Amino acid sequence: MKRILFVDDEPNLLAGLRRMLRPMREEWEMGFASGGEEALGFLANEPFDVVVSDMRMPGMDGAQLLSEVKQRYPQVVRIVLSGHSEKETVFRSVGPAHQYLAKPCDPRQLKDVISRACALRDLLSEDSLRNLVSQMSTIPSLPETYTEIVKELQSPEASIKEVGQIISKDVGMTAKVLQLVNSAFFGLRRHVSDPAQAASFLGVDTLKALVLSIQVFSHFDAVEIEGLCLDTLWTHSVMTGALAKRIAAVEDVPEELRDHAFLAGLLHDAGKLIIAANLAEPYSKILAAVEHERLAFAEAERRILTNTHAEVGAYLLGLWGLADPIVEAVAFHHEPSRCMGEGFTPLTAVHVADALYHESSRPGDAKVSVLDTEYLEQLGLADRLPAWRGRTADIAQGASAR
Repeated sequence: MKRILFVDDEPNLLAGLRRMLRPMREEWEMGFASGGEEALGFLANEPFDVVVSDMRMPGMDGAQLLSEVKQRYPQVVRIVLSGHSEKETVFRSVGPAHQYLAKPCDPRQLKDVISRACALRDLLSEDSLRNLVSQMSTIPSLPETYTEIVKELQSPEASIKEVGQIISKDVGMTAKVLQLVNSAFFGLRRHVSDPAQAASFLGVDTLKALVLSIQVFSHFDAVEIEGLCLDTLWTHSVMTGALAKRIAAVEDVPEELRDHAFLAGLLHDAGKLIIAANLAEPYSKILAAVEHERLAFAEAERRILTNTHAEVGAYLLGLWGLADPIVEAVAFHHEPSRCMGEGFTPLTAVHVADALYHESSRPGDAKVSVLDTEYLEQLGLADRLPAWRGRTADIAQGASAR
């Protein structure tokens, strides 16, 4: 049974939460604290899976509390549930909070967010990995991309269009800006799946404060791992996103599904960036096993880390509140049969896109992704492969030329 701690200095609100969540008592054990210090006392005495905190509280406010929770209990999912707050306070919550929900919050939304956060924990079997990922507030970017966006934002004539284009071609920046927009950190009550559009909603001034003042984006420091080429990894991510979107377009699916396919393709290897940035030695061992023992990448990861980059990336993206179809596609892009749907989904697009990219860029290499034809047959989509290959040939040829 999952354990949830709610923190708010308003007794009436806590009483309301007790009443509203009474039907969840068979699934959750719940604690209710009237402030930050009391909440830390709860956590010191017994483990909790999720902390849901107000922002405005006397003494220790929500940002301070969640920062303490992040440091002391990194495995705990941290959610803000708050009314309007000053922008400065919101900025301070961006790092320690995984998601930000606005009051008044629909009861179903609150239940869904908490239930989803609890379910995500099953993705990672290793506590050490779960703790590592839960503490992350950014996915590092290429140093040159980071420099590019900082330079643009520092310009007196900074263009939100240019900023959006830079974000759209970067894995870490895309993931972070979508977290901010879709978690209501800045009061945007809408779902946004386009990173450039997300940047325009935030605006130049907000992005300047986020990037230049509190470093909401970050870049790789000198990562020296034999066999790791960050440029290649970024190129693969961007092109897989483009392939996935093209495949979705061939199927004439709704625009939202196409956007999800693109984003899932762009983000599908985010877990590799997380592992490389934080676990250089294990990542080196994984690359060595792939190179010298001819293992598939995911097989080498399971041997050394127990979990794969797919699961690591999906866990963080899920914590950040990205849409379920995106998280699902990232989690299972190597093993789509573990998540059988009822037709074409972003997972289908990303799995096929990833395989087609590798077929073109590294033909005949047994170490790369293999197309799961049985999965496509079960969906009744195996006969669509020729059309997908034909309509993505120009993108695939670009991959082989790199």
